[in-house]
Amino acid sequence: MSVQPTPAHRIWSIIGGSLGNLVEWYDWYAYTAFSLYFADAFFPKGDATAKLINTALVFALGFLMRPIGGWLMGTYADRKGRKAALTLSVLLMSLGSLMIAVVPGYSSIGVAAPIVLLFARVIQGLSVGGEYGTSATYLSEMAVKKHRGFYSSFQYVTLIMGQLVALGVLVLLQRVFLTEAQLHAWGWRIPFAVGAVLAVTVMYLRRSLQESVDLKKQGSEQRGTLKALAQHPKATLLVVGLTLGGTVAFYTFTTYMQKFLVNTSGFSKGDATLISTLTSVLFMLLQPAFGWLSDRIGRKPLLIGFGLLGTLGTVPIMTGIASTHSFWPAFCLLMLALVIVSGYTSINAVVKAELFPAHVRALGVGFPYAIAVSIFGGTAEYIGLSFKQNHHESWFYWYVTGCIAVSLLVYVFMSDTKKYSKIGD
Repeated sequence: MSVQPTPAHRIWSIIGGSLGNLVEWYDWYAYTAFSLYFADAFFPKGDATAKLINTALVFALGFLMRPIGGWLMGTYADRKGRKAALTLSVLLMSLGSLMIAVVPGYSSIGVAAPIVLLFARVIQGLSVGGEYGTSATYLSEMAVKKHRGFYSSFQYVTLIMGQLVALGVLVLLQRVFLTEAQLHAWGWRIPFAVGAVLAVTVMYLRRSLQESVDLKKQGSEQRGTLKALAQHPKATLLVVGLTLGGTVAFYTFTTYMQKFLVNTSGFSKGDATLISTLTSVLFMLLQPAFGWLSDRIGRKPLLIGFGLLGTLGTVPIMTGIASTHSFWPAFCLLMLALVIVSGYTSINAVVKAELFPAHVRALGVGFPYAIAVSIFGGTAEYIGLSFKQNHHESWFYWYVTGCIAVSLLVYVFMSDTKKYSKIGD
């Protein structure tokens, strides 16, 4: 069927796709937001840092499934349609969340508890690995050319909102509904149960979305195959290079920062959560503004701005956060870091989508991106905690800086995808 969406259909499709993205990332981030509370249930031995390393390792192993998810879902999206892949990915996320919500702890079933936890994260890794490429492709294709940066930025709006909702649930449970002891005992299960229910709801919503392209018109038996992707080696390598520094910076200043504020700066869990929540709100609101700006001046200036400021600013910002024990200085330093990171997060989806033709776009965006995120983003927290445990925490600051500097070189020498986009009008 030929797809010629009306403006109303475009808006509804972008909203529907974004809401699904929100729930997917809420489920994904609930793990790291509540890991301070459920670490004892699955890993009862060791000091506080060792337990967090164990939960971070499971987080990282879940990331290793993302390339497989990016490959499988990208292939499915390019062959069967974006809507079908988006629906399947959210179903898998619901299953993973439900497993975490109901699995007994180590005291009840022993080593089987962390094994089930790992299996649930594997399922969620497959889901979120497929979600990124497909949703980035879908939102970019549904947006009109002159507003493509603005509308595609809502992928990260909802991604951040998913993290924000997870943090908001944590704040409510911490400060209103449950005691510290109740959160450690059983309250950490609540967000996973909520996420499972929301994911099922969104699954039905996504079934009503309109397709963004008519894949049958592509007329290729190689739609969504690795053989087809191999015909675009430069674009594939560009996705990896584009992602490397951005994903390390993003996960450092979002998911890892809550633990960093507690474990390094000495903030209480409640204050660390509040700082993370407030900065996430502002970070989320920045995304459409940066996306809008990219529609006017191009994608490349924003990427270079992130790369340059991130390379120069990461070490002093993280050193300042580590040494402060006051709420507002920590808030301002973290917010400064997130403003810099917005130069990447706001437009990374559209930049990657603009590199590939439709018949291999979801796979081309999702698969190499997932590889880069798994290797660099998913391990950022683990590397940071490992450096800390070995009394060389400042080395991690330089590691983040180095990753951003590598991507900066890519940004400088690449073409501006706004001018050479392979997405039709």
